[in-house]
Amino acid sequence: MLTSVGDKGGAPVPSPQQARAQASAITSGRAAPESEVSPTTRLRTLFDRPRLSPGQRRIAQYLIEHLTEAAFLSITDLADRVGVSQPSVTRFASAVGFSGYPALREQLQAIALGGRGGAAAAAEENRGNELQAAVDAEIENLENLRRDFADADRVIDVGRKLASSAPLTVLGLRISVSLAEYFAYAARRVHPDVRLVTRGGTVAYDALLQSREAGGTWVLAFSMPRHAHETLGAVRVARGAGLKVALITDLALGPLVDEADVTFATGTGSRLVFDSYAAPGVMCAALLQAMTDADPGRTQARLEEYEQVADQHQFFLRD
Repeated sequence: MLTSVGDKGGAPVPSPQQARAQASAITSGRAAPESEVSPTTRLRTLFDRPRLSPGQRRIAQYLIEHLTEAAFLSITDLADRVGVSQPSVTRFASAVGFSGYPALREQLQAIALGGRGGAAAAAEENRGNELQAAVDAEIENLENLRRDFADADRVIDVGRKLASSAPLTVLGLRISVSLAEYFAYAARRVHPDVRLVTRGGTVAYDALLQSREAGGTWVLAFSMPRHAHETLGAVRVARGAGLKVALITDLALGPLVDEADVTFATGTGSRLVFDSYAAPGVMCAALLQAMTDADPGRTQARLEEYEQVADQHQFFLRD
């Protein structure tokens, strides 16, 4: 979903209680009696809703894969099996909407003892394992992004603005560093002055202020889960210095979105312990394409010059 400041559209995020109620729906969205919905589907729906930390996702993954046994474990035994502390299990129970571990265990036991119908079991088997389910979730994220790209004007417009900002600053802290580095690496092929900021605090502040003093007008910022306080601070510094901020994130609402001038909200894959970024990666490539199209003459000249240098110094292996 593509949003901007002042455009806060989108469906409301369900509460944990609503999420539990939705655990009786098949993942396609078709409501079905609880007896016809597989335990794995119900758990995935239950655990997919909150923003879980990597440690909490390990607990969720263990419960999904070992439900029959795990539903009857004490908090001590579950913590030992997963390799986390007992307080971590308690925080996990709270994060998915329960008053504590006993309430979560009661729900797990009800799901485990509820069984599943033959049709639901067959559908779940066809769905594949957890790794395949993670790929399925990313395919859905990409399909949503494809629908967003039906109206490409905002991407094209922001690409032009990033191309005209000299210098152009790219900001990505903590887990967002990899996306920022990818974008900056490619953008340097077509832009004369790209400055990459991957350290927070006063180091980021210095770089942002210097970019503005040098004539920069835009910052492209990345903020992937879990969202860092340092990123919010850096974005506020950029705005305070007079820089415009384009933000790529998974959020449609929140303080980071409130501070950005333009936000591209794209889904991240959250099925595994650590997020995957198929849709944000394509979003990066789309903005890069818009930058190259904004000034075709400069793009062609810089790419040809780079290829000459690469050949001269043998940057790459020859096929």
